[in-house]
Amino acid sequence: MYRTDMYESMLAETVTIQGAKGDTINAYFARPLGPGPFPGMVVIHHLPGWDEWYREATRKFAHHGYAAISPNLYTREGHGTPEDLGAKVRAAGGVPDDQIVGDVEGSLRYLRSLPNVNGKVGVFGTCSGGRNAFLVACRVKGFSAAVDCWGGRVVMAKEDLNPKTPVAPIDYTKDLSCPLLGLFGEEDQSPSPAQVAQHEAELKKHGKNYEFHMYPKAGHGFFYYDRPAYRQEQAVDGWNKLFAFLEKHLNSR
Repeated sequence: MYRTDMYESMLAETVTIQGAKGDTINAYFARPLGPGPFPGMVVIHHLPGWDEWYREATRKFAHHGYAAISPNLYTREGHGTPEDLGAKVRAAGGVPDDQIVGDVEGSLRYLRSLPNVNGKVGVFGTCSGGRNAFLVACRVKGFSAAVDCWGGRVVMAKEDLNPKTPVAPIDYTKDLSCPLLGLFGEEDQSPSPAQVAQHEAELKKHGKNYEFHMYPKAGHGFFYYDRPAYRQEQAVDGWNKLFAFLEKHLNSR
């Protein structure tokens, strides 16, 4: 990818976009400078919040040639530290699925409105963001690729359904409208290897285009370099597989 004579630059800034029900929400946007056109990525943050790791991930996508946007799904909860807002949302039982879908769909519209985006947009998330990346790829038309990194609660027991999450994402599998990449750890319990296998069986049943990778000696959050869960070898391989997948589905003519 790199040559020592390359010119590299990017723009990264906070913007506002129209989310669910026309609400104005914050988002972090990063793109390479230049005419493009660039493929797009929507980067869905995890349950702990719209934090520094997600800003870094958004810039990482821009560094690799994508116009990337990460919507703040907690905008309506007010402002403060990501940790405080994440705890507030967790205590309230999370954010409604319909609201998340609307906010991510707004992010897709924002990217597609830009003259330097090539029309192909992917969606990525880790933890609850991975779950929601799959959910959105099933419920919103227009994505060309989806990446689910250890998304828990794709498989849900009936007793875990509630007004905010009335349908388990796995039950939308038949509506998945783009290729799916899944990266998981064998030592994770949300999702557990059994739940990943159940999800994979449903994808096969409906003839979906997907690839799943299960990493040994890795648990939940193995990309997070600032946490004890980080697994260097597995994370590097996962990022390599992720960018190869996106290159195939978002950069191909």
